[in-house]
Amino acid sequence: MRSGSVITDPDVLTSYSRDQAVVADVGCPAAAVVARTVEDVQSTLAFANDHRIPVVVRGAGSGLSGGANAIDGCVVLVMTGMNQITDVSSTGLFARVEAGVINGDLKAEARDLNLSYPPDPASAEFSTIGGNIATNAGGLACVKYGTTREYVMSLDVVLADGSRIETGAATRKNSAGYDLTGLIVGSEGTLGVVVGATVRLIPKPAQPATVVAIFEDLADIADFPAELATLGITPSMLEVMDSATINAVEDRFRMGLNRMAGALVIAQVDSGDTRSIGAQVAGLAGDLGAVETYVAADPAEAEMLLQARKLAYTALEQADGTALLDDVAVPIPRLVDLIRSIQRVSDEQGVRVATFGHLGDGSLHPTIVYDARDPGSVVRAKDAFDAIVEAALASGGVVTGEHGVGSLKVRHLSTQLDTAAAGIHAAIKTSLDPNGILNPGKVVPLEWVTNSWGRSGEAVELSQADEGAEPLRDGPVG
Repeated sequence: MRSGSVITDPDVLTSYSRDQAVVADVGCPAAAVVARTVEDVQSTLAFANDHRIPVVVRGAGSGLSGGANAIDGCVVLVMTGMNQITDVSSTGLFARVEAGVINGDLKAEARDLNLSYPPDPASAEFSTIGGNIATNAGGLACVKYGTTREYVMSLDVVLADGSRIETGAATRKNSAGYDLTGLIVGSEGTLGVVVGATVRLIPKPAQPATVVAIFEDLADIADFPAELATLGITPSMLEVMDSATINAVEDRFRMGLNRMAGALVIAQVDSGDTRSIGAQVAGLAGDLGAVETYVAADPAEAEMLLQARKLAYTALEQADGTALLDDVAVPIPRLVDLIRSIQRVSDEQGVRVATFGHLGDGSLHPTIVYDARDPGSVVRAKDAFDAIVEAALASGGVVTGEHGVGSLKVRHLSTQLDTAAAGIHAAIKTSLDPNGILNPGKVVPLEWVTNSWGRSGEAVELSQADEGAEPLRDGPVG
């Protein structure tokens, strides 16, 4: 370990031990390695694989599914030190980045060249590209531009044994072999460690028109995406906040939002005659029952509205209690079913559920606000969380749209996938990680793969290095 840092101080390790999933289990890591180079990652994984020490990969820790949560005795491999943008090609329309590059930094670099990197999670200003790739992050622009997977052209990956592979290519087309790039995207560090990526850029879109519509009830907005499609309009953004979310944002940040609104819809269009199309979107909202519509007068006003939406989860975290954020997605025609199910769960469990999210692609984030000091409140919150996931599945949806399975939803994956699909997941996992060291217990349930590992004896303590190998040592942080 020449350039990286090894940390074993328990107080410092605590800061590397978990992501933002407040109820997901978290263990005590034995050490953290802050990687600076690919060689740091390779040597860490080779050592861990030889000694069957679990490795949990971590970016900025902004995840919401427990995917970066430590397990007892693991090594946390911290990727934020690998944060270089090594190339931006305005002719090839791609950028080469290390895993620790911040999404917002890449956006800014692209913007300077009149280009755009579309994936836009609410955490873009602090989440890393590696973390976005790990969860196939979505965000506000998904309705038109899709998720992270659509923008990953190739990957530089270190496998469990420390070997290194490159997947994909920087070409616009590639039909050679299996899509290993697509397989790694969304695998949450369970199949390999992404150390670098080539990502696709697009020409910078036009200045968008931003439309705001206020509805009396959340259920009134369910037909909005389908009706826009009927008109041939593809918004670049179509977001929603319900009354509980609006009031939480207003309580915390005082942004001048309408506290009486049952639902606030924010839409953007960034192609064609944006002003004219924006007026069409506003007109449609009125036809669907909006009590108030307007088109933002200037970019600063539009940015303020987007910030209100991006601050939704933060505002709910600051509310009186704790926020347990769910992430489910359903087919667009079933949105109204999901919204009604969320309202029913709230009533049946006696919990407050604030709903916001990506109306345009059927991906919502119902967030349960509860009192962490009250055991009964915690139980009701968890029951409500599970019931919402089950409701999404019953509506033909999925257990996670963009935050990943992690540890928080690993038990729900067994419900979504049939037996054959579960077997394929297990076969892929054991093929690429035969000793089961990569983020065990995340994404793929342990019971699917434990028998395939054929473990003989316990993993050695972290301090037991190979004879003649450089021992792991404490080092500088950051």
